[in-house]
Amino acid sequence: MSRRCLDEAPPTGTPSFRGMAMSESILIVEDDTRIANWVKVYFEREGFSAEVAHDGEVGLTLARHLDPDLIILDLTLPRLDGVELCRILRRESDVPIIMLTAREAYAERVIGLDSGSDDYVVKPFDPNELIARAQAVLRRVKGKVQQILTRGNITLNETTGMVTVNGEAVDLSQAQIALLSTFMRHPNQVLTRDQLISLTFNEDFDGFDRAIDSQVARLRRQIGREGMQPIQTVYGAGYRFVEEGE
Repeated sequence: MSRRCLDEAPPTGTPSFRGMAMSESILIVEDDTRIANWVKVYFEREGFSAEVAHDGEVGLTLARHLDPDLIILDLTLPRLDGVELCRILRRESDVPIIMLTAREAYAERVIGLDSGSDDYVVKPFDPNELIARAQAVLRRVKGKVQQILTRGNITLNETTGMVTVNGEAVDLSQAQIALLSTFMRHPNQVLTRDQLISLTFNEDFDGFDRAIDSQVARLRRQIGREGMQPIQTVYGAGYRFVEEGE
């Protein structure tokens, strides 16, 4: 976050996101008190109810107690780091999570997504960008209607996030569920990495190809069975989801 954003009150001329649903509650888990408090100020300015935790253990306690609509989670935290906290939360609920990281390396972004986060923001960041990303995640969650997709031996309930392969439940992260949904909604189509990123996350993640490759690789391991791998690599182009029997 820039020093201007940290040291000055939110400027009255900055864009407002009011007009969207503004009754949501968020939990900010960030050990840097200054960043946490100013993120809280910006979200409350937009009508959110916001609470702050400065370490992972307190964050876990508050998440369980408050049941927030969205969690903003720093990657590096004392007592319980953000990756482990994200994994615990993902096992217990489907609350949307946006990970904050000060690291530019794509590997750190992969860690965040693989642990179950829905999106990430790299520090320093514009608070309005964080708010916009939060709104986008919340819209995706609220926009889901009860719909069950079936392709071959794979079934995905997009509302509950339940995935079965040959009738057996498969445990996937939120990012993997979103990626599987993209594949299942575009069967037998070759999708480039850029298309997968855009269709899955509604964002243009420049230079993020390797992170998507990692997500696809993990998804393939989870849903593939002996003699059957629905996600095929199309060399030089991208990936294709092929229904069983195709």
